[in-house]
Amino acid sequence: MGVMRFRVRPRDLLDDWPEVYRGYISGMDGRVYATRIEVDDDIVTCRRQISESGRLNVAWPIEGMGRPVVTTSSLAERDEPYILAVELARGKIAQVRDQSSAWDISGMIVPDEFQQVSRQAHSAFAKASAAQDDPQESSELAHLALVKAYEAANILSRAYTEQRLNVRRKRSKNLPASLGCHLGQSVFEENEGQSFCRVFNSAGVPVEWRHVEPVEGEYHWETFDAQVEWCRQNKLLMYGGPLLDLSPNGLPSWLWQWEHDVLNLQSFVCDFVETAIGRYQGTIRNWEVSARVNTGGVMTLNEEQRLSLVARSLEVARQVDEEVQLMIRIDQPWGEYQARGQHRLSPVQFVDALIRSGVGLSGVNLEFGVGYRPRGSAPRDLLDFSRLIDQWSQLSIPLHVTLALPSEVGEDSLARSDLEVDSSYSTHIWNEEIQAEWVDRFLPLLMAKQSVVGIFWGHFSDAGVHHFPHAGLLRPDGSPKPVLDHILNYRLEYWSPENEA
Repeated sequence: MGVMRFRVRPRDLLDDWPEVYRGYISGMDGRVYATRIEVDDDIVTCRRQISESGRLNVAWPIEGMGRPVVTTSSLAERDEPYILAVELARGKIAQVRDQSSAWDISGMIVPDEFQQVSRQAHSAFAKASAAQDDPQESSELAHLALVKAYEAANILSRAYTEQRLNVRRKRSKNLPASLGCHLGQSVFEENEGQSFCRVFNSAGVPVEWRHVEPVEGEYHWETFDAQVEWCRQNKLLMYGGPLLDLSPNGLPSWLWQWEHDVLNLQSFVCDFVETAIGRYQGTIRNWEVSARVNTGGVMTLNEEQRLSLVARSLEVARQVDEEVQLMIRIDQPWGEYQARGQHRLSPVQFVDALIRSGVGLSGVNLEFGVGYRPRGSAPRDLLDFSRLIDQWSQLSIPLHVTLALPSEVGEDSLARSDLEVDSSYSTHIWNEEIQAEWVDRFLPLLMAKQSVVGIFWGHFSDAGVHHFPHAGLLRPDGSPKPVLDHILNYRLEYWSPENEA
């Protein structure tokens, strides 16, 4: 068994650090190992089956950022514990240095401000490394180095975003990507519809099996027919689905009687996919066939069965309409769910297997449900997001991104999923202001990525049934949250409606 140990100072950090138990070890290739975390006094022990070098990924308090996930550099196993703050600082500084060099080589102008802050990070880290005989002093210096490294990463990422957006604007006045939102399970009132069309140029019509056929043989298309007609009248680009949701309780409840009969289950699935795409053939040209296919959790389907089911669904959809664009949705795209030891394939490997099978996958939708558990994405900084998008871009298929972030904590009576707002981040309480600020930080970065052809928000209003608790752009009473105006500003600047075809 592979074992890594880390010393944490100050010791009282462990008294209010529930995220430490969600830490995991990853390999040089990004593979996530099943990891068990133990805490004894000031020592954090990470255990896994494989004994080789690896990187610890764990949430760590950074002033002004809450507790983002920080990654060490690749470390060898040894008997003596590492000082955790030192290794986290080493990992972040190396990441920033490598990315700065790569962007500089590609022609980006690295700002002088970055160089100054980066030197401060290196100086503090050098002192921390030299002081490791005193874990307390070394940890304090390493924490300062880590804060400066994050500041440098933020400066670098913002400069990259600004310069890339300027290049894209020179090529096209309007960004060649869709900006949209999922409609939810109801038809808009007039004021809501007008507000939606001011902000977005595309819409997700949630033609989802569990809502269409809640009782076997009884189909309810009325809401979705009305939404399709409304989108058509308002000239919105439509994305249908996800037809299938493979997360826990994502399929119709009556289907559970077939959970141990995979062949019959696959037959039912294919019949619905054929029926839904056939119904809107010629109207909806973009379909999300399956969602949360990599993590699963529905029924007793294992990873191989889910892969086979998704592949067959894509084949059937392509047979119904050869011209339709088909994609699947991947949640937790960093692959942290693999730390539980129940999955063999990483998110990228799952999609790569579908591409290689030749089933006609047209794109992938990356779902970032930030601030949720148990299946959400932990907070990370701009540079981590940028590097992840670049990693997925290597698949050479169009990327879509679905974003969701809570505007408050507590129960959401209209949320229909196993998700809950993660309130364990004691220094990062979710509220409407943080939701809007997050959009201002991360939306421009996604807009700057050429491989990202569509950006969607999880759902429009909290007044209807939805998947992500408290993530809507409208409050339950229909009034807008601050985030709506923030997204509108980007629409007006980068997708000027009067210039759209």
